Amino acid sequence: MRSRVVVFALVVLLVGSLPAGVGAVEPARTADPPTVAGSGVSPGAGESFASVGTSAGSTATTSDSDVLHRTTVLRHRPDDPDAFGVTMTFRIPDSVTELEVELERGATVEGISGFERTGERTFQWTEDADEATIRYAMPADRRGDQRRGTDGSGDGYTFVDTGDWGVVPVPDVSLFYRRSAPVGIEETVRVDGPGAAGDDIAVFGGVTEHERAVDGGTVRLVVPDAATLEESPDAVLAALADARDDLAVGARSGEVFVVAVPNEIDWGSKRGIQYGESDAWVVDDAALDERNPVWLHEYVHVRQDFAGETDTDPAMEWVSEGQADYYAGLLALESGATDFADFRSLLERGEHEPYADGTLVDRSTWDDPETHYAKGALVYGEIDRRLRLATDGDRTLEDVFRTLNAREEPVTEAEFLNALEEEGGPAVRAVAERYTQTAASPEMWSRSEHEAAFEQSVAAFEYGLGSEPIEVADREWPRWTASETDGTDENRDVIAVPVDESVTIPSTVANVGEREGTYDATLQVDGRVVDHRRGTLAPGEDANNALSWTPSQPGEYDVRVGSERLTAVVRSSPSVTVTDLRVSPDGIGPGESVNATATVEAAGDRPAAAVLAFRTVDGVVAERPVALRPDETTTADATLWFDEAGRYEIAVGDRTTMVDVGGGGGPAATVEEMSGFGISAAAVALVMALLGSLVARRRSY
Repeated sequence: MRSRVVVFALVVLLVGSLPAGVGAVEPARTADPPTVAGSGVSPGAGESFASVGTSAGSTATTSDSDVLHRTTVLRHRPDDPDAFGVTMTFRIPDSVTELEVELERGATVEGISGFERTGERTFQWTEDADEATIRYAMPADRRGDQRRGTDGSGDGYTFVDTGDWGVVPVPDVSLFYRRSAPVGIEETVRVDGPGAAGDDIAVFGGVTEHERAVDGGTVRLVVPDAATLEESPDAVLAALADARDDLAVGARSGEVFVVAVPNEIDWGSKRGIQYGESDAWVVDDAALDERNPVWLHEYVHVRQDFAGETDTDPAMEWVSEGQADYYAGLLALESGATDFADFRSLLERGEHEPYADGTLVDRSTWDDPETHYAKGALVYGEIDRRLRLATDGDRTLEDVFRTLNAREEPVTEAEFLNALEEEGGPAVRAVAERYTQTAASPEMWSRSEHEAAFEQSVAAFEYGLGSEPIEVADREWPRWTASETDGTDENRDVIAVPVDESVTIPSTVANVGEREGTYDATLQVDGRVVDHRRGTLAPGEDANNALSWTPSQPGEYDVRVGSERLTAVVRSSPSVTVTDLRVSPDGIGPGESVNATATVEAAGDRPAAAVLAFRTVDGVVAERPVALRPDETTTADATLWFDEAGRYEIAVGDRTTMVDVGGGGGPAATVEEMSGFGISAAAVALVMALLGSLVARRRSY
């Protein structure tokens, strides 16, 4: 079972205009190419700053002045297990001018501070203080496959509180806010008292936590005191870590949070659910040597970034569960936990009634509601087998899976079929169309046929970050070690870049296998594929690729190529302070130039990055991006020309200086007096609208 929740914000950027001024003057001109002194960086363009939206339960890494903090504290009520308590506290930075919070359905408000009620579930910040709190209760017991925040009935519990222990969904909210500068969002969740919390699931009562460090992340296994694991915690963690490595499909979350729930509750037919982005629960008596291990089934759901929650193509509904069953069985087989007879028995269910006659793309034809599990797994496996055979083992459905995960919008049936054809040709597409668009059902393949398709020698590739310079806006950019920016000894590089600027990351790939093959070099940001390059390499060959990403929101991001990673801290103007501005010379003749030098330092204790705007009476005449480590100072230069005699003001940030052109004297032309300066001549510009609303969905297994 799987559900994902997305919270969106209405962000309206208020852009103030400056007063129109007197007269007209010839524009100041900037030199080309520009340079930046002292920082080792070259200039580009961009603006605005905020911090990252972090995972629940995580710790902020950006300065408080840049972040809208949301801390959710959950409280168990063992004497009243029908509901649990929630205290949601917001720490609001100066750049947020308005904030409205909408709670989930089912919330019973018990107290507010710093908010006023504007509707049944909506609350407006009063702006009296920079911290505001809402206390409320949420129902603990959920049944069936209801969406998050709604009542439901059906096949057993989804979440429950027994009084002694409970497993509950972490409440979420919708935020609508206005801000005068970009703002990041940090989300932290914790349980007040015994228990544990992930991003989307929390546990009440005594627990034991087990962790396994994996490449760039952590797997957390939480075992309530009331649970009795069938498998050892080490075995479960090892299986999940191996699955993480074996599924080369992108979309790897930094933390996976799994709870082993006691199987003493009426869970109905459910043996586990995956809920939110990367959280799940699994019944405690689940074994790893089952033909379809539920531990692996739910983990596959964690990796299905392609499965959208809204506007999902009905013809693609079969894929998520069929894929999860298939890969869970295949991973168990390839790990040695099961044998081919187990794998065969899992898939051949789809050959028989009541599943076989259903048309996968048309749910109305299914005689059994679990057709997508049984026939879906068999059909998915047959497509994978045919693709492997058609490409001599060079491509598999993992390559298609990864392609689908890289898409930002929900995947349609047409996109799925097109991706299949791109990887395996028209014949593979035809197989998929036959078995998904008609009632035809394939037969499970034999052991020898399995060996022919799945045990071919394949190319083996190693990916990593290249040694060439990172570029921002097509200019060389500095990178630092973690110890230079946050004092840790972690072996990773850190870059600070302005928001909305293109970041180009060098990558390398080497074929370390024994046959020629097709590689897929991918750039992943917080587990999502944002760029990729494909090519063919013979054994022993290598290649370099430039992979690009343009961050649209400030924050701290995990950027990786293969197993190598770096941290990108995305910032903008409020992260730097202009401390000095000078021009040389301070007097010139008409048509001559001056060199303006701005001195800037990092504001706060995090790496800083911004695009400095050099302004004259004509507006922004030059832009220079800078990147600084904490406590670092640097300078940025711009060469400007003035064509008419007079006295002119130059401004960067809140610093100004004057230049005398032609010794003309007279009143100075200042940026405040002249039209055309600054961000806009309009009063207010609306730049973003409502980005979305809370939705959720579950898959049961």
